[in-house]
Amino acid sequence: MELNYQNQRFQKLYGFLDKLENRVNPGVLLLLVAFITVFIANSFLHDWYESIWKTNLFLGTENFNLFSIHGQPFTTLEFVNDALMVIFFFSVGLEIKREILLGELSSFRQAILPIIAAGGGMIVPVLVFISIGKLQGFSPDQMNGMAIPIATDIAFSLGVLSLLGKRVPLSLKIFLLALATVDDIGGIAVIAIFYSHFTTASFIYLLISVLFFGILMIGNRLRINSKWFYSVIGIAIWYLFLQAGIHPTIAGVLVAFTIPARPHLNVKRFSQGLQHDLDTIRETIPADGEENIVLSNKQIKYLSRIESASDMVISPLQDFENNLNTTVTYLIMPLFAFANAGVVFEQTSLNIFTGIPFSIMMGLVFGKMVGIFTFTWLSVKLKIGRLSNGMNWKNIFGLSLLGGIGFTVALFLAGLSYPLGSAMLNQAKLGVITGSIISGILGYIILKLTLSKKQSVNTKNKEQQTKIKD
Repeated sequence: MELNYQNQRFQKLYGFLDKLENRVNPGVLLLLVAFITVFIANSFLHDWYESIWKTNLFLGTENFNLFSIHGQPFTTLEFVNDALMVIFFFSVGLEIKREILLGELSSFRQAILPIIAAGGGMIVPVLVFISIGKLQGFSPDQMNGMAIPIATDIAFSLGVLSLLGKRVPLSLKIFLLALATVDDIGGIAVIAIFYSHFTTASFIYLLISVLFFGILMIGNRLRINSKWFYSVIGIAIWYLFLQAGIHPTIAGVLVAFTIPARPHLNVKRFSQGLQHDLDTIRETIPADGEENIVLSNKQIKYLSRIESASDMVISPLQDFENNLNTTVTYLIMPLFAFANAGVVFEQTSLNIFTGIPFSIMMGLVFGKMVGIFTFTWLSVKLKIGRLSNGMNWKNIFGLSLLGGIGFTVALFLAGLSYPLGSAMLNQAKLGVITGSIISGILGYIILKLTLSKKQSVNTKNKEQQTKIKD
């Protein structure tokens, strides 16, 4: 009875998330959560807000707690950042794999322009941060945040772009998606290299995790499509990475790369078998049209075959990605924002034109724009890549500004760069939120001014003509 009640609660939650997906823009939702969080952190609810992230969590037995690092239990904040965000990075890993296999990163010619643009969007912001830091005399501890402005928030930036509706050319959306995907790869590499703390004592955990990865790779080669198989072993790898000192989000990405992208059964065979099974079921229906409430054994057999085949025709990669998309976008990311966007004004200067806030803000607003736009322009002028139909230098400039919306990943990197509860972390959050908002507003204004409705109609007609020719 209790289990049934829990299932009903989960069904209601998923139903609510589905409705939210159809009605609420993800970028607007994240921005709203950020504003609410900042208000709560600076109101009479401040103590309550701080206390809810310090509660210890436990899941396991008397001698084993899954939510722990070297015997120390997770706080709720650590659970959000080191457990729930692993699901976020797992979904990012799935998206990266899909783009490499089938999307804009599947061929050198398609991928080269967004790859170079993303490279510029990571290099220049770091240089901007370092330059400002040198001029203002940053300490080594303050310089730890130089990687924060490299991030581009996929959901937030695409959410702002979607506010412009049908006037946005499909090629521009694809370019932003590919650019943000490559940006994520860069961010993941930075986390793996600079924010992991591997020691000699961690070797045994790493060795066992490699063994589990081997099992997942073998499962992939044997075309094992069970989601439970990859989920259970993936959780084990996540725990081993935690204990080894390797940042656990890396486990999410690596496990995603082992998920099979091919279904066990292709659509053609499925449709042929489905037609046969449906014809067989129709033969069991009485001629008078009156059906029995209780199904016959034959009906149950063929309905079970259809259900089983339906699961086999969807690849585990697509199945995971489709199932996680809504949960990650409308539950995990807003919860992360609520846990990490709480800038306390009493603990930091409101002057965003100096120190860490200014460095991050300039890295996101100016560094991202200059890096993405300049590297794209150089690539086209040197004939390394070319702009697709519907793209021009005006909308590339607006898109480069949208690349400065760091938010989720930038807040995540801020939490890794500076100590929890420190003034530096508080200042970094202020810089991330301010820089992301300015980039979003400026990018939206530029694109709204440069993207005409006539242009979008012409682009749409060209795309339809291309499809007809194909």
